[in-house]
Amino acid sequence: MKILITGHKGFVGKYFVKKYQEHDITGVDLKDGNDCRDLFKTSNEKFDLVIHLAAIVGGRATIEGSPLSVATDLSIDAEMCQWALRTRPGRVVYFSSSAAYPTCLQTSPYKLKETDINLADIKNPDMTYGWAKLTGEYCLQFLSAAGIRTHVFRPFSGYGTDQDLTYPFPSFIKRGVDKLDPFEIWGDGSQVRDFIHMEDIVNAVDTAIAEDIQGPVNLGNGRATSFNELCKLVCQSSGYDPEIKHIINAPKGVDYRCSDNSKMLSFYQPKISLEEGIERALKSIL
Repeated sequence: MKILITGHKGFVGKYFVKKYQEHDITGVDLKDGNDCRDLFKTSNEKFDLVIHLAAIVGGRATIEGSPLSVATDLSIDAEMCQWALRTRPGRVVYFSSSAAYPTCLQTSPYKLKETDINLADIKNPDMTYGWAKLTGEYCLQFLSAAGIRTHVFRPFSGYGTDQDLTYPFPSFIKRGVDKLDPFEIWGDGSQVRDFIHMEDIVNAVDTAIAEDIQGPVNLGNGRATSFNELCKLVCQSSGYDPEIKHIINAPKGVDYRCSDNSKMLSFYQPKISLEEGIERALKSIL
């Protein structure tokens, strides 16, 4: 296949490049000084598969501290859709986010399901990042209506062995490797996330494409894990028992974000447990 991967040198993009390394891949990434919007404005090349990952995220501090820079994602996604409408690729994979879900549903134990987003009755998502992803999903429906095969995925907290330290999982792993004491956690540590390994995300996407799964799909393990629990698991694997220091005034995000992953489980079963993922990450640094 001829495959275009935007953001191919990012954390998620590198996993897709590895997955499809035997295919004819064109990658475009700001890390090379290449803005994918320039390609969208000028290229008429037709691809069999487009995996659109290019986005500005930067972790919780950027999402809350620099919302207008994150809003650039609105432009990136709009221009991708215009380009796809013109060149008509075989399939378009769009990475949305669990941040697109209404924040009013992320305050207490509740597993978010795909139908909780209703594009005909939109409710407030998480900051400009959530708005951009929600808008991207809204635009993708017009590509589908034009006869272009589209796949929309809503990953929850994807993690791996080489993620930027602005995200909770790798920052916890680094503290565990360094055996920091006290061990700092932003907020009171009760905030919950759903961690899924990037290998499972990529394999789930590949299976969904092969089986032509339509409609948005949550990508998550369905396991609700608080930051305090994640800290405990990391410290156990690292072999020490530090004092826990909560940074109450630091950005903490929504209180509870976990997936109802029933739709994903209908075609793909995650293979890597959080415990195994932690062990892999620790070994990659040690």
